[in-house]
Amino acid sequence: MIENSFQIFPVGVIRKKDQSVSIEIYEKYGDALLGLDEYTHILVLIWFHESDRKMLRETLQVYPMGNAENPLTGVFATRSPVRPNPIALFSCKITALEDRIIHVEGIDAFDGSPVIDIKPYIKRIDSIPQARGPKLMKPSWKGVEAK
Repeated sequence: MIENSFQIFPVGVIRKKDQSVSIEIYEKYGDALLGLDEYTHILVLIWFHESDRKMLRETLQVYPMGNAENPLTGVFATRSPVRPNPIALFSCKITALEDRIIHVEGIDAFDGSPVIDIKPYIKRIDSIPQARGPKLMKPSWKGVEAK
């Protein structure tokens, strides 16, 4: 039987200070970091809590990168934070690991964003050399424009 809803518990939080970004893992989940120091990169799933509003969850098409000059596109074909479940996926480099703090490069999220999971980046599984997609679109960065 498929459930209509699920519970997700944050395992940590994004911390941003100036240009540095880190992931603070909650004490309860500290033991889950064992072995992570063997990896150079991780996949991080966060909850776009700033986009968690009913109207945005019901928006199914957006102008990619917030630019109305880009073609209207379904949210499943974008990386927009506007989506039915505001979950973001980042592939990022670990620059340091100290206790329960993972210092990283490559996360574009607000300070305080909940981290819902971390997985190691495994080249033979996560790299898809033959992957394709559309040409990159023009960014707006003025905000997200939705239909």
